[in-house]
Amino acid sequence: MATSRPLRRMLSRNLFSRGFLAGSALLVAAQALAPHAVAQQVVNIYTTREPGLAAPLFEAFTKATGIEVKSVFVKDGLAERVKAEGASSPADVLMTVDVGNLLDVVDAGVTQPVVSPALTAAIPANLRDPDGNWYALSLRARLVYTAKDVVKLSAITYEDLADPKWKGKICIRSGQHPYNVALVAAYLVHHGEAKTEEWLRGVKANLARKAAGGDREGARDILGAICDLAVGNSYYVGLMRSGKGGPDQKKWGDGIGVLLPTFEGGGTHVNVSGAAVAKNAPHKAEAVKFLEFAVSPAMQAVYAQQNLEYPVLATATIDPIIAGLGPLKVDPIALVDIAKNRKRASELIDKVGFDN
Repeated sequence: MATSRPLRRMLSRNLFSRGFLAGSALLVAAQALAPHAVAQQVVNIYTTREPGLAAPLFEAFTKATGIEVKSVFVKDGLAERVKAEGASSPADVLMTVDVGNLLDVVDAGVTQPVVSPALTAAIPANLRDPDGNWYALSLRARLVYTAKDVVKLSAITYEDLADPKWKGKICIRSGQHPYNVALVAAYLVHHGEAKTEEWLRGVKANLARKAAGGDREGARDILGAICDLAVGNSYYVGLMRSGKGGPDQKKWGDGIGVLLPTFEGGGTHVNVSGAAVAKNAPHKAEAVKFLEFAVSPAMQAVYAQQNLEYPVLATATIDPIIAGLGPLKVDPIALVDIAKNRKRASELIDKVGFDN
């Protein structure tokens, strides 16, 4: 039987209403789920590292997980920026170089503790915060460069740098540079204040020139016969010898010998690059996943080789240039203890007039 026109209009309206309501319900559900879906696909990283150094790690993480990395390069004032952004800060991960900078973000109250079996298994206890507020991702050793045709040594200690036999023969950058402040702080932990001051005076008396410039300039000045020894980071040896710093720096790197000093009864002093999860991280799960990914064996090898650093994971592959420096025995004292002594170390450096 044919349906009347009024009935057809009524049925049409009812079907439209039911379809509209069903569509609306789906739309509401999709909108409710959308923020969660987006949150699962992004991690925001604030980093003081040059973007090119961290890019391979970011790209590999996205490829492996599908989580997009949005990075913000913050040259200075990382802790201050995140603190100023407050609860609305988009930062999930804070990446920086130097244990002092890691402690600064913790002291500023912009990190949160993370408990992760993967992180604690990969990273030795002395290279991470005991409360889980930060984790080291790679290492830089504080080395001694030598005039290899003049200095016939197979080993040296940090204590030896104050020996009067080196008078007028040592080059070093400013004592107040964070790398040297950390080294002096480590000396404080090992030997106490009186012996550290005595050591600083001895090293100062052995300087061939004013404490200034950078680590690479120490290598340059060895080749220029200004000094026989220089204190510098392993990273810069890798940078010079790889040719990434240009032909002149490659000549400097190839022209020096390298020793991995140790403390008497200890190991080689290292500094770190590391990361923390931000206090108000909107994507905490993704942030933790990123840190865990960064210490996986494959990524430790990629990250360390890209940056010419030592991996924090002992079993990871080391770049051939860095491996060629010799086996690294990391000093066992905790980085947090070094960081706690930075202020006093800086005061002692000024007290002896190290940079004058």
